[in-house]
Amino acid sequence: MRTLELNPAMTSSHPPDWPGALWVGTLDVQTVTRFEQVHLRESDGYTRARLLVREGPAVRGFIELDAPNGLIGRAALDRAMAVLPRAVRRVDAAPLPTITVIVCTRDRASQLRSALKAILALDYPKFDVLVVDNASRTSEIRDLVQNEFVAPAVTLVSEPTPGLGLARNTGLRAATGEIVAYTDDDVIVDQAWLTELAAGFSRAPNVDCVTGLVPSGELRTPAQGYFDGRVSWSKNLEPRIYSLAEPPARLPMFPFSIGEFGTGANFALRRRAALELGGFDSALGVGTRAGGGEDIDMFTRIILDGRTLVMQPSAIVWHRNRDDLAALRVQARGYGTGLGAWLTKLFMNPHTARMALVRSPHALTRLVSLAWRRPARVAGARPADEWDREFARMGWVELFSVARGPLSYLLQRRSARGMKQ
Repeated sequence: MRTLELNPAMTSSHPPDWPGALWVGTLDVQTVTRFEQVHLRESDGYTRARLLVREGPAVRGFIELDAPNGLIGRAALDRAMAVLPRAVRRVDAAPLPTITVIVCTRDRASQLRSALKAILALDYPKFDVLVVDNASRTSEIRDLVQNEFVAPAVTLVSEPTPGLGLARNTGLRAATGEIVAYTDDDVIVDQAWLTELAAGFSRAPNVDCVTGLVPSGELRTPAQGYFDGRVSWSKNLEPRIYSLAEPPARLPMFPFSIGEFGTGANFALRRRAALELGGFDSALGVGTRAGGGEDIDMFTRIILDGRTLVMQPSAIVWHRNRDDLAALRVQARGYGTGLGAWLTKLFMNPHTARMALVRSPHALTRLVSLAWRRPARVAGARPADEWDREFARMGWVELFSVARGPLSYLLQRRSARGMKQ
């Protein structure tokens, strides 16, 4: 029996520790037709799988199937794939722009190593890589880049002041590519990532920002499953074009649409446009009091300035979600505080304040729903226990953290002004 071997999206040295764990990987319909079954490599401990179905580079959707002994038969695959939408016609970029990939990192050398290896394996012909070491407490990042990734393939720059917005600006100024593509150190990029980002800039006139799909690359623990069920940007599967000239009717809060445009782990900007906008807000981002928000702030400013943002799902970056409760709580507080800080910035500007107030009933509903929304329980998972009680609190942790955002943002702005003086 002819068997197609599939690799996981991400590897892990730890086996799954909950019944709802899912092996995660990619399946190309153009390849699987020649085989009677697929075998999932490194699948010990998994009984089910989530596959991102693609047709060449195009994304069709996710399917989940039983995978006893790491095997899935063609009949089960065909039934699951039959309900997926057709692939969207691909738009090629011509000519291909030069791209600088920017990875901002702090004290996570082991994760950065895996991310850089995947980036350097990309098939894009015209790119370079810039690592921004953002106030690391040790020399591990510098040692890793200098000893394992020889220039000119990877260039290291330092930003000694903590803050992701500031680090992104440091990378923006040092970049040489026409396009700057941002990703994180806890990801594995798809081989076609840059090619598909470049294609996104050709989907419409005046495109200055392209975001991509960021699916969960590992679903090994309950914490990872919870995060996967809560975020929307891991499920943005339909290509979309966003601009003020044609506001989408399905988004009443547009352009203040949290999670719709993508996330900071996977996006690209025309460098010229980003500089014209003044770069990222250095008072936002992980490492500041605000805790986050620099990505949604940039996406929104792109649109508010009359420019176009494209969501290109075929530009894929696999993300390793936090795998324990302690890390998940920190992340929830950061997301909540960052959201509150970004909202504060909106209301400090009379123009955006007026726009946001018109949409405020929808915004309030959306905000409260963050606390009430629960991810669906996975079949076979254990009964309600301490995990469920912790997850029930997590939404409220994020919501209450929003209230910390205004003061955090104002203090960070004042601190930044003090450093400039």
